[in-house]
Amino acid sequence: MQWWTLFQKELTENARNVKWIWVPLVMILIAIMDPLSNYYLPQIIDAVGGMPEGGAIQLPDFQPGDVVMMSLGQFSSIGVLIIAFMTMGTISGERKSGVSELILVKPVSYLNYISSKWASVALLTLVSFTLGMGASWYYINLLYGDLGFGMLMQVLFFYGLWLLLVVSFSIFFNTLVKIPGLAAFLTIAAIIVMNLVTTIFGHVAEWSPNNISKYIEQMIITGSVPSELTGAAFVTTGMMVLLLFGAVNMFKRKEIAH
Repeated sequence: MQWWTLFQKELTENARNVKWIWVPLVMILIAIMDPLSNYYLPQIIDAVGGMPEGGAIQLPDFQPGDVVMMSLGQFSSIGVLIIAFMTMGTISGERKSGVSELILVKPVSYLNYISSKWASVALLTLVSFTLGMGASWYYINLLYGDLGFGMLMQVLFFYGLWLLLVVSFSIFFNTLVKIPGLAAFLTIAAIIVMNLVTTIFGHVAEWSPNNISKYIEQMIITGSVPSELTGAAFVTTGMMVLLLFGAVNMFKRKEIAH
């Protein structure tokens, strides 16, 4: 009951901050940007004056799977930034302003406090991502060819895990520092470092969460889920659990020390 009350408070706060409007809209925009711009690029060029005389533009013949990966590529860059910035004051801001102290004066569980915040951000992220990829899927089927609904569901599931890992990093760093901007910076830095480690030690990091996009591409091409993608999903889930409990313990120690 306590957890549900805290969760509803977070949902209300996100609605009051208009996050339930601007986050889905931005996610939809970045998801459909590549499918539309690549398809209509010749018309766009003509509209702005066309190619120089003798010039020609040769576009590759994009398949539905190629365009899906374009949309996911946008989520891997811009999407990560959106999550980092929209969550940067979730806990650190309340710690800095003293709101967390007022809440924890009551017999509120540290686990409930942290997990309710994680769940509210996770829900906002997944709903926004689903709407974005749903819009992308609509235009892919309209302009490029058929991509099955079942495949879309698999993409949403596996890539959704990756986005939830980004949320978990952000919540963890929110408990580590009191400066919202620093929490966002550390979240982005952690993703970059993970990517570098995966690139350098790729031969021993096959199940790295950073490889999920690569394995999703294989899944779309072959039509079956690679074993490496399943392994990466398990590692990602394990990291989320560790980060969540790490955030609870870190927050508890800092509050007790305070």
